[in-house]
Amino acid sequence: MVAFSLFILCSLILLVQPSSSSTQQPPNLDPDSIYLLGDAHVVTAADADSHVRLTRPAPSSSGILRRREPLAFADPTSLSTEFSFSVTGHGHGLLLVLAAGGNLSNYVGVEFDTSKDDNVGDPNANHVGIDVGSHVSVAVANVSDVHLVLNNGEKLNAWVDYEASSKVLEVRLSKWGAQKPSDPIVSHDIDFSKIWGANPVIAGISSSNGAHSVQVVSVYSWKLSLKKVSVSNGLHSLPADPHGNNNNKFEDEHKKLCPLTVLAGVIFGTGCVAMVTFVVLFMWVIFFQKGEEESLVKIPNHPSSDVRYERIDVAVDKNAHGDES
Repeated sequence: MVAFSLFILCSLILLVQPSSSSTQQPPNLDPDSIYLLGDAHVVTAADADSHVRLTRPAPSSSGILRRREPLAFADPTSLSTEFSFSVTGHGHGLLLVLAAGGNLSNYVGVEFDTSKDDNVGDPNANHVGIDVGSHVSVAVANVSDVHLVLNNGEKLNAWVDYEASSKVLEVRLSKWGAQKPSDPIVSHDIDFSKIWGANPVIAGISSSNGAHSVQVVSVYSWKLSLKKVSVSNGLHSLPADPHGNNNNKFEDEHKKLCPLTVLAGVIFGTGCVAMVTFVVLFMWVIFFQKGEEESLVKIPNHPSSDVRYERIDVAVDKNAHGDES
């Protein structure tokens, strides 16, 4: 993707405001931190939907929004930026770029590309890619997969977040007014501090038309914020209080697993009760019924056949008693 011309890239790496910058006040942007370069200009609308138009509907038009103050990533620093834009017609789309002064190849860009270049492996003319020092994207995603079209004139929202602790760059995209998606459309592992060190970094949103392109790119809002990240809180460094952090992590995991623990306890208890019941019934069958059978064996079926009664008559001779007397 030829995302920006040499003029735009040279404008990005300058640390002073060029004389060709626009004096117009961008809407929904801080005029003290943003200025316009090239063909970028403010379009005032009657419905208060004023915006910055980066390119004119003419071939070879190019423009840029650039932050006045450079950024620094020497210390672990997270970046979050959000902007809304629209693209109409065929061209190269737009690019969010972070570039270090004095080094044309030392940049990171997020391209919202509306052209297909087979030489750099573009999947189609409707994709988002992450570029690191080259027009060949290190990570790319098909925007059609999230049911969006970059260049149909619809207003879109983009979020680009770099987390210094995990060293991951994530890009999200949605229709304007929709909530920020939970899942990024594309992401890439990267360490800003290793790329730029202590060098100042310029941030800008750029667009350019080719010799046969009349694409119009508009930016409606742009917010950017930085957050210093403590080394002790980084995911790839030892915490200042290992026991404290580990305890907190254990408590968090314990809270998450608590319902599962209760369910496992109920299942285990039910199994134990069933097992005890089975053992009791088994023992009852073995011993109780065996004793009953033994008692039945001892009782004869015909008791009268084995027991006999005999009558004994005793005769007393009265004369015998008289003789004895």
